[in-house]
Amino acid sequence: MEIWRKNLYTMWIAQFIAMIGMSMVIPFLPFYVRELGVTNLESVEKWSGLAFSGPFIMAFIMTPIWGALGDRVGKKSMVVRAIFGLALSQILIGLSANVVQLIIFRLIQGAVSGFIASSLGLISAGTPRERSGYAIGIIQTSISAGTIIGPVVGGLLSDMFHYSTVFFITSIFCIASGILIIINVKEPPASPLQKPFSVFDNYKYTFKNKRVLLAMLCVTVVQTAVFMAQPIFALYVESFDMETAYVATIAGTLFGITGAFTVISSPWWGNRNDIKGFRKNLLVAIFGAAIALMLHPFIYNIIFLYPVRAFLGFCIGGIVPVFYSYISKHIAEERKGGIMGIASSFTLFGNFIGPLLCILFTRYFPNRYVFLFSGLLLTVNVFVVYKYLREMKPGPDTPEGVTPELEQEYIA
Repeated sequence: MEIWRKNLYTMWIAQFIAMIGMSMVIPFLPFYVRELGVTNLESVEKWSGLAFSGPFIMAFIMTPIWGALGDRVGKKSMVVRAIFGLALSQILIGLSANVVQLIIFRLIQGAVSGFIASSLGLISAGTPRERSGYAIGIIQTSISAGTIIGPVVGGLLSDMFHYSTVFFITSIFCIASGILIIINVKEPPASPLQKPFSVFDNYKYTFKNKRVLLAMLCVTVVQTAVFMAQPIFALYVESFDMETAYVATIAGTLFGITGAFTVISSPWWGNRNDIKGFRKNLLVAIFGAAIALMLHPFIYNIIFLYPVRAFLGFCIGGIVPVFYSYISKHIAEERKGGIMGIASSFTLFGNFIGPLLCILFTRYFPNRYVFLFSGLLLTVNVFVVYKYLREMKPGPDTPEGVTPELEQEYIA
């Protein structure tokens, strides 16, 4: 088997396992905050939002640094560092004695992470350019699947064991992924002429490349909308008239069905992108996700929420992987780690902003109306893609990944 394929399949399995572990916390984090001594509903919502968003702001700062370092010392070493750093942080979170310690340890988690960006950099750098879109799409499905299937596992485990035990199990998941990567992943040797770029150089490159920058901004808006409701999702599920003993499990299955349809739909969207072009499909997928989110406040029977969550997952499968594939195709090989790190930081910034907006929004409105605002955010993205994003036109690559002519044609 070709090295790039072996790396891709190994990283898919490892990242899937790791993301399951990392997303286990979603169904029960508000309940863990409550267990640590926060009892008032408004305070639970506030601290849950901080606990969700804290790692993302630290990761937003650190991920481009880890990405640039990966271009210098090796991307595999950054992947291994990140996954074992996550394992350690999960142990610390499980040992939290109060909500302040929880926030501190979640910040540490964000600072030592960068696993997704490092893995994307490793895969995109070691994959032939003509197969990079395929590879990025495949690896993105592991992120989507693990991130949203994980809550199913987390919900079940949190109903079976103490909340802190789930964090220790998460650490074991991360360690298993790290061992798998060490044994099976082979990083291709870097070109002897490869020039290492600083974080500043990579940011300068990103802001000059209008295609890459616009795609990153779109991803930020998407992630803001999707993550906005996560801190209160378990509380939203709890508001339905049902047996409260299984709230975490039900919340987990609702995340899980979204993840399942994300994985199922991604190849279908990929084939449509090859036939119809990415722009039209992005418009349909983003608008569909917006409609699905805006339906949430008007659902009062938990049964009807399942098909809406499934449709949301179906649409999400046609959004983020397309943007990442697009970014990968428009950056120079020697910058893969650094630029993909910046792309991941834009994603993480959306993950950070979303929960903070949730805190602000729930101060004035019932928590179920957070979904309505999330859907409205996605409709803004529909306008941006329709107005400014054009189909990529074929042309020769320059060392910077694009020709000046195409650069000017890309933005209307």
